[in-house]
Amino acid sequence: MTKVTLGSTGITVNRNGFGALPIQRVSDEEAVKILRKAYDNGITFFDTARGYSDSEHKIGLALADVRDKIVIATKTMASTPEEFWKHLETSLSLLKTDYIDIYQFHTPAFCPKPGDGSGLYEAMLEAKAQGKIRHIGITNHRLHVAEEAVNSGLYETLQFPFSYLAGEKEKALVKLCKEKNVGFICMKALAGGLINRSDAAYAYLAQFDNTLPIWGVQRESELDEFISYNDTPPTMTPEITAFIEEEQKTLAGDFCRGCGYCMPCPADIKINNCARTSLLLRRSPSANWLTPAWQAEMEKIENCLNCGQCMSRCPYELNTPELLRKNLEDYRTFLK
Repeated sequence: MTKVTLGSTGITVNRNGFGALPIQRVSDEEAVKILRKAYDNGITFFDTARGYSDSEHKIGLALADVRDKIVIATKTMASTPEEFWKHLETSLSLLKTDYIDIYQFHTPAFCPKPGDGSGLYEAMLEAKAQGKIRHIGITNHRLHVAEEAVNSGLYETLQFPFSYLAGEKEKALVKLCKEKNVGFICMKALAGGLINRSDAAYAYLAQFDNTLPIWGVQRESELDEFISYNDTPPTMTPEITAFIEEEQKTLAGDFCRGCGYCMPCPADIKINNCARTSLLLRRSPSANWLTPAWQAEMEKIENCLNCGQCMSRCPYELNTPELLRKNLEDYRTFLK
């Protein structure tokens, strides 16, 4: 079983981390079955968030009796100290624990620091002093915020999108984390569903020995794939290398990562899916995206106000209205 250590935290876990966002979409019974199977097969790192509806509740149901044998990372989107404490106490209660291993600021638009006027980092320090959290982390999609956090010396872990579709700037960020001894947790290791070969995704990330991928799992069959890698971890074979190179060419340039920072849209367009429907049609079962309900969602693109809000919020600086129009045009060819 391949393991990775998360920087200065000293936390060493199976290279397969469990991303618990998707389990909010399944029943308590199914979630408990999946989570317990993950634990029984050597997966000990579980990442969730206060914002993932009932994900924390399900982890508490499944794993409370083995709390001392697992690592729990959760997140808060609090904007005030009062909200911070409310979120933390709620998470502790739902997870059925008295401490969080890694407590993360969840995609803030700035890097919280002592004395910045928000009081958020001070709240983190107080929670750590009280023993309610053990390590301080941050998650983000904005490269400049991530770099500032790593260079600040205030954060023990960073969670950031990283996959074989990443560019040179993202690779440099991984290297920076290694130099600064900051644990790097890979979110969107499957690029929000655009990557459909987990062996290639695993093999690519394994080249960066300081990274911990968290795989979003909601089906037992998905979990089984990653469990199989405990004994036979994929490596960068010539076939996988060639496959990834072709993937990188196909997905080069402007494409939506589905992060959702552009939302909500004043025209009620589901931008984070509509702007990548062309890719989803070609890389996942197309029937899911051709239903009458989804056709109606795509046609809302005609109502785009060109207000520019989505462009101003996009951390990848995409021309979102143009991308939406291109996706609608392509989508209509599938309906003919």
